[in-house]
Amino acid sequence: MQYFSYLTEEDVAYVHAASLEILEETGLLVRNEKARKRFAEHGAIVNHETELVRIPAQVVERYRKMVPPTITLRGRDPAFDVTFPRELPVVATASSAPDIVDPATGVCRRSTSHDIARIAQLVNTLDGFDLFSISTLADDAPKDQFSLTRFYTALKNCVKPVRTSVYDVREAKQVIRLGELIAGSKEAFWERPFINFGYCSIVSPLTMDYDSTETMMYFAENGITAYGTIAPMGGLSTPLSLPGMLTIMNAEWLAVAVLAQMSKPGTAQIYNFLPVFADMRDGAYAPGAIEIGMMNSAVCQMSRFYNVPAGGYLGLTNSKVADAQSGFEKGMSPLMGAMSGADFIVMGGLQDALMSFDFGQLMIDNEIARMIKKVRGGFGFSREAVCLQEIKETGPAGMFADNPTTLDWMLSATFMPDLADRNLRETWEADGASTIHQRALNAAFEKLSTPNPFVIDAETDARIRAEFGGMVDGDAHPQPGWDRIDIGTNEPKRTRRKTRRQTRRSKKVKSA
Repeated sequence: MQYFSYLTEEDVAYVHAASLEILEETGLLVRNEKARKRFAEHGAIVNHETELVRIPAQVVERYRKMVPPTITLRGRDPAFDVTFPRELPVVATASSAPDIVDPATGVCRRSTSHDIARIAQLVNTLDGFDLFSISTLADDAPKDQFSLTRFYTALKNCVKPVRTSVYDVREAKQVIRLGELIAGSKEAFWERPFINFGYCSIVSPLTMDYDSTETMMYFAENGITAYGTIAPMGGLSTPLSLPGMLTIMNAEWLAVAVLAQMSKPGTAQIYNFLPVFADMRDGAYAPGAIEIGMMNSAVCQMSRFYNVPAGGYLGLTNSKVADAQSGFEKGMSPLMGAMSGADFIVMGGLQDALMSFDFGQLMIDNEIARMIKKVRGGFGFSREAVCLQEIKETGPAGMFADNPTTLDWMLSATFMPDLADRNLRETWEADGASTIHQRALNAAFEKLSTPNPFVIDAETDARIRAEFGGMVDGDAHPQPGWDRIDIGTNEPKRTRRKTRRQTRRSKKVKSA
């Protein structure tokens, strides 16, 4: 398949050469002493007093070529393991929003472990998503169990690959122990380690922090599946120009990839990025900008130059609701990424510049993800698909609707949406004139009204809870007050009834 691209081969070569020049001449600050020593042991020039590390070009070239061309992210059920690059992009939910739009009230509130459990159960049922990147934080997590709570609740309810980041090595060890308990033994877990981590060891521009760098080296040393993300902000932590941002981001990715290989040769990586641009009128964080998709196109070209998988946070939005702005911001960049060859797309469920999760938005994003996969699946050109004989036999003024081949192609030739409305206006109005967000919330409610068949068994759960005292229950309890939306209103049934009761009381007070 031919991919859309902006850069010529000469452009790609120049970005690579410029990145080598930056790492060798300018260098980067490395706050972690262990990392500085590791760089020094492998040929970098290190000043421990200033914490500056310069990496000669030949050192970068030696180690970046050790990065494997593929990566495998594993789930609790091996049937859902994903290895990429592959024909279709791997699509994940976006992660770590502190808030959630309460599906019962529509009011934004702090997210809890129960929300993670519900989202995890829902992700199991959504074909658009291959991976559950834990969507929210957990405000009810016990002390010293923050990341453990998130992973436990997600893994308890989801069999697809699960990933998120942790604060430090202590948290990572807790989560790995959780995996061993779920697997039944250390040996069973390490035979097939099904927990995946993320990290962000680079703080742009050109700075490696302490804790994330420490965890990155720990993951690599122990063969734990993990990948980094480069998260610059154009105009603030990088040049505002697209080429300038690409070049500094590329240098940063190379530095992390090299340190990972110095820690353990053959450590799998993704050229994964979360670039955003500052709206220079007011400095606003703009993850929904179209330039995100444009940058991803260039990142895909760089990843092919390095022969590593390409990924990115693409379907993000500044919108606070599932409206037209959310639709075009969540549709354009992921589609552009897919057409540019992105192997890994992080996009589902979040609104408001990654600050809040919405169940209806997740369902809509699942539909977008399925359409993106349809596009990447290809045009399907073949001599059989041309249907030449059928065209001849049907002839001028003929009708193809009742041909047997039309029935054969019906479910594969075109995308069949679950949520998008294609009815006549009269039918849509007669059915209540619903919005897609209303339909999406109802679809989520229906799925979550069914018991989760994938939840871990009681014996395994008891083993986990015996080791980690005070753990949250991790169950996908029904959301209190969440009911089907009465189409034709903007309110859930229970909220609507309550409002009517309040109205009647107000009338009584006035009449008295």
